[in-house]
Amino acid sequence: MVYVPYALGSSPPDEILYEKLGLGLPPGDVVKIRRAIEFIEPIYYGRRLGSGEDICRHVVGMALITSALKLDAASRLASLLFLAYETYSEKEREWIESEFGADVARLASGLERLKSLNLVATSHSPNMQEIRKQPEVLRKMVMAMSQDIRVILLRLASRTQTLRYFEDLPDDPARDEIARESLDIYAPLANRLGVWEVKWEIEDRSFHFINPDAYRQIARCLHERRAEREQFISETVALLEKKCAGAGIQAEITGRPKHIYSIWKKMRAKQIPLEEVYDLHAMRVIVKSVEQCYAVLDIVHQMWTPVPKEFDDYISRPKGNNYQSLHTAVIADNHRPLEVQIRTWKMHEDAEKGVAAHWRYKEGIGGSGENDTYAHKVALLRELLAWRKDVADTSNWDEEFKRAALDDTIYVMTPQGRVVDLPRGATPVDFAYHVHTMIGHRCRGAKADGALIALNTPLISGQVVEITAAKKGGPSRDWLNPQLGYLQTLRAKQKVKQYFVALDRDRTIAEGRAIVQKELQREGATRFSIDELAVKLGFADADTMFLAAGHNELGYGAIRQALSNSPAETEPDPEFIQRKGKALNKPDGITIVGMDRMLTQLARCCKPAPGDEIQGYITQGKGISIHRVQCPNFTGMARQNPERVIDADWGATPNAAAYAVDIVAECANRAGLLRDIMEVLAQESINVTAANASPRQESARLNLTLEVSGAKQLQRALQLINNVPFVRSAHRV
Repeated sequence: MVYVPYALGSSPPDEILYEKLGLGLPPGDVVKIRRAIEFIEPIYYGRRLGSGEDICRHVVGMALITSALKLDAASRLASLLFLAYETYSEKEREWIESEFGADVARLASGLERLKSLNLVATSHSPNMQEIRKQPEVLRKMVMAMSQDIRVILLRLASRTQTLRYFEDLPDDPARDEIARESLDIYAPLANRLGVWEVKWEIEDRSFHFINPDAYRQIARCLHERRAEREQFISETVALLEKKCAGAGIQAEITGRPKHIYSIWKKMRAKQIPLEEVYDLHAMRVIVKSVEQCYAVLDIVHQMWTPVPKEFDDYISRPKGNNYQSLHTAVIADNHRPLEVQIRTWKMHEDAEKGVAAHWRYKEGIGGSGENDTYAHKVALLRELLAWRKDVADTSNWDEEFKRAALDDTIYVMTPQGRVVDLPRGATPVDFAYHVHTMIGHRCRGAKADGALIALNTPLISGQVVEITAAKKGGPSRDWLNPQLGYLQTLRAKQKVKQYFVALDRDRTIAEGRAIVQKELQREGATRFSIDELAVKLGFADADTMFLAAGHNELGYGAIRQALSNSPAETEPDPEFIQRKGKALNKPDGITIVGMDRMLTQLARCCKPAPGDEIQGYITQGKGISIHRVQCPNFTGMARQNPERVIDADWGATPNAAAYAVDIVAECANRAGLLRDIMEVLAQESINVTAANASPRQESARLNLTLEVSGAKQLQRALQLINNVPFVRSAHRV
């Protein structure tokens, strides 16, 4: 006899069990379920999971939950078979596939892979605190490890059954860990996929385990007032239905249940007692049109007193995730707070299917811009669930799921349980550099799930990756060859390039040192101080001087001149020698220290203008490029080649030329905004050479290129733009 989960009451006869497991399935699939139960009974008999739960009890409980969710026969069969599947040999797995179908085998294999997450969640290792900081990564990891969305639904069913089992084990030390993981990972997953019943059960049971006192207090209050609350909702619904009918509005009005964990979150977030939770009593009104939504809102506000600051119009101003509804709170009869949601059938359908990405609204995650694509994909995942009711042919399931893949990210783990997210296609070398630069440099081998793999093997979500590192050494230049496929991430490529740049720098310094020492020997000045020579030549230190010599940017004449401390007869390599001298005014008004007859140009990356603090950078063959000192490009180049940096300023009388500067304005989106900005700038004779607008739903970002004479006029332009109505801020890029 198969054990049936205690939550269902006393064990029913087999026929009742089969009826529950085969709910909504054709007779042929019910026969397969009978055959699966007969197959697993001798395999599971007397065996228990790591939690102590009887395996037969667990898998039948899972299957009953999947049946209640109206999942297909393959999902219900996989629920029953997956724990047998993981212990079987390849030959026996092939038999299961031939007996029950390839679809069942794939689902069972996917469930087996997801079981590895239990080791992470229940671990008591020192890395547990770090793991708990990554719930969102772990949730995405669950998604990424599943090649079929049904695997996640089966995992949710398994976790729900585990929580039911722990209900009778208050002293089990693993119970709290399971509950925390369930709240962090599985309840949000259920929410995102629209499996509301599972979400609510996971949340309430987990909350009961973690905070039993708060749970019992809220539950006791709700139970004591249950009859009163139900009567109040019933009377209120009837009253509002009568008012709507009198106004000629056909509306469906229902009470909206509130779950204990949801109530507790509201009390904690707003720091209020249970009596002040507005949606403890809640109704949802569904009508045919937007006009009727506002008409019902008017009726509600006439019937009862609105609560200030508790009204949200998500119809005229939808959330960034496209969620639409009217939310209001009122004080109803007997001074009871009441929340009312009003929406059309289309809005309700969108919200229930997930098109409105209701999971982000619930979890408090903002949604706009780049998140819209993610929301759309989650909505598509939810809509795929509808196949169980509307689609008989699931042959294109894999193709549909690929369209709904959440992102191009994989999630792998270190042996210590740390989750690392990498772009799809990342290799063990990318993983090594993500963990630590030195581990990447010294990476010599890798294992995935204990098996040796090549360093250019693409990793797969869910793998535990271990790196074998040498005690010393560096990366291979082959890693930079894109044809060999060792590196996929920009981070790793930059680390390898930086290593070889530093290595080449050391070699160049050695070559430059040899050049300088050879010249010192030729001049008979081997005892001359190297540091003093560097200072005489205008370098910051000896290594910078050696670099210049190694790059052939320091001539022998300059060294001889410094040794003799006498004026040079000829100009020794003036193109790239930084030396002290008088300030020479350039024709464009920029002063370069120690340089004459040198081409100068304003850098396009940062567009310096008079009033900015500037420095020059000596380029190869293009003269001196003038940058703002805070320019990221200049900062990077100066760090790489400090010997090329040269002092510069605007001089006493810079030319009255027009200098291009880039600014950005963050604004509320409205018609005519760009025109108004252009008009105020035109009144000040400020020319706009480029304009680009990036509108969003309720905001806009304007990128403008202005021609100004200097810092004073730039500040005036920013002030004018900031004064334009609906402009939130304007600043220089």
